[in-house]
Amino acid sequence: MAVSRGTQHMQLVLTGRQDSDQEELDELTRGLRDRLLELDVDDVQLHRAGEIPEGAKPVDALTVGALAVTMAPIALRSVLSLIQTWIENRPVRTVSIALGENSLELQAVSTADQQRLIEAFVTAHEAATAGDPDGDATGTGSGGGQGD
Repeated sequence: MAVSRGTQHMQLVLTGRQDSDQEELDELTRGLRDRLLELDVDDVQLHRAGEIPEGAKPVDALTVGALAVTMAPIALRSVLSLIQTWIENRPVRTVSIALGENSLELQAVSTADQQRLIEAFVTAHEAATAGDPDGDATGTGSGGGQGD
C-alpha cells in the first residue's frame, strides 16, 4: 500500500449477505464506486486480482466487491461518512477498509457504534502519518475493529 506526496490509497472490500450472489455484489460495488466519485477523491477503480492471464477477458480479473480509492488525506472523513451512510440501506454485511497499516470493518450496526469505530480509525491513521508532512509514512497502528 503506497502513500506518497499527500495521496493515499484506500482498499475497500464489500461482503454481501448470505443470500447475495456475485452479480448483486458487483452491482452494489459499482454503485458505491459511483457515489464515491461524487466526492473530492482523485480516483476510484474496480480492484483487479493480480495479473490478467493470457487469453482471459479483463473483466475476469476483477475482484467482485473490491475498490481502490485514491484520495488526498483531507477526503478521508467524507469517504468514511459516505460508506457509513451507504451501508445502512444496502444488502451488504460488511465493508472492510484498509489504509496504510490501519484497517476497519464497518457493519450494518448502530450509527453510534459505527461512528466510534470511524473516529478511532481516523485518529490512529492521523497519528501514524503525523510525523511525515508528505504523507509518506505508512504507520503501524490498528484503528478500528468490528462492531457488535
